[in-house]
Amino acid sequence: MTEPRAISLWFDQLAADPRTAATGPDPLAPRPSLDGDTQADVVVVGAGLTGLWTAYYLLEADPSLDVIVVEQEIAGFGASGRNGGWCSALFPTSPEGLARRHGRDAALAMRAAMRDTVVEVGGVAAAEEIDCDFAYGGTVTLARTRPQLARLSAEADGSMLWGDEVHLLDAAGVARHVVADGVIGGTWTPDCARLQPARLVRGLADVVTARGARLVERTRALRLSPRAVVTDQGTVRARTVVRATEAWTSQLPGSRRDVAPVYSLMIATEPLSAAFWAEAGLARGQTFTDGRHLIVYGQRTSDDRIAFGGRGAPYHWGSEIRPGFDHDDRVAEHLRAALVDLFPGAAGARITHAWGGPIAIPRDWHASVGYDEDTQTAWAGGYVGDGVATSNLAGRTIADLVTGSNSPLVRLPWVGHRSPSWEPEPLRWAGITAGLRGAALADVEERITGRPSRVARALAPMLGH
Repeated sequence: MTEPRAISLWFDQLAADPRTAATGPDPLAPRPSLDGDTQADVVVVGAGLTGLWTAYYLLEADPSLDVIVVEQEIAGFGASGRNGGWCSALFPTSPEGLARRHGRDAALAMRAAMRDTVVEVGGVAAAEEIDCDFAYGGTVTLARTRPQLARLSAEADGSMLWGDEVHLLDAAGVARHVVADGVIGGTWTPDCARLQPARLVRGLADVVTARGARLVERTRALRLSPRAVVTDQGTVRARTVVRATEAWTSQLPGSRRDVAPVYSLMIATEPLSAAFWAEAGLARGQTFTDGRHLIVYGQRTSDDRIAFGGRGAPYHWGSEIRPGFDHDDRVAEHLRAALVDLFPGAAGARITHAWGGPIAIPRDWHASVGYDEDTQTAWAGGYVGDGVATSNLAGRTIADLVTGSNSPLVRLPWVGHRSPSWEPEPLRWAGITAGLRGAALADVEERITGRPSRVARALAPMLGH
């Protein structure tokens, strides 16, 4: 396994933070592996946020349940401990897309549930005393070209139809949140919080184990089937099996084409000076992005770094996931250049961390959660990088489905959704690679022409729009 401190800035901070001293001399030391065959009421495969939220809400609903969580590395090893720290109301399928598939009322309910989920995460973190730097600062999106501003204006106008609060800003309005180079306007929404994801996921692991869940680490699930999970350390037999493996779903037998694991990479600067932040802003924990097609995202961390990430890493043939893929010097340099382009004052800052990880992309860009009553198996995932909040909604929904609660959550439109399988290689590689390169080309086209990209219009069906 990767040395835990090297997984991400977030894990490195966790290991060095005196706030974690209460958990023992090494807060990242793996818990014991499974010790032979065992039985439980529920076995959850994957100790990321989806799996741990599922365990948390199952035990909230019925504290007598015997829940075991199986993790092949350590809790939070995957996307849950590597992401950009946005707990947002974003959902990979647009409300217009949800309405086309499921109806307007269903789309409205999904949007309301996502907004509520941001508040729920902060509430649980506070109630359980999980110190994860949660700051409810919203998201500011920058427009630096006329086509970007036109898109953001249309999104702001359309947001009110779905109950979302998105404010269109001029350049001065953006500057009240953040001062970046070349900004001509933008938007702000309150429905996002900045947090430190490793503190959230590791804190949640401590909470669920304190409530009686068994968490076994360094235990790899080899095969999932109704009422049993075969691992490299023994077999877990249970009434209910929950798959919470996100991008690693593609590594399970028979599931290689269920999702495509596409890497998103990040960098972090050294802590920046008070003078820099007096100019740049982001004083209330706002997250930030801009209107380009090749997505970037960032936050001001609690220790005054910029953590900045984006897409653009190559898709790897056959949906491979390997440790060497979580860093790419070319992409890291591209991210550094993009960061300095936004904040020229950070040009001399040292980049102290570079990391990444795979996100799960379904063929139709539609996240899903579900439960098969006949086999008593449940699943959730396909978040396309928007999983910090969505995983909480997934955990609550799975708990309601498994325990038979007839809550509004079990009627949301993503419940029971089945995405089509990805094409076999080489079609899958060609399509995903074309989408990544096309998004970068579309941004260049718009900078040169000042007009909306024709390339982007052509790519829209590939991006789930």
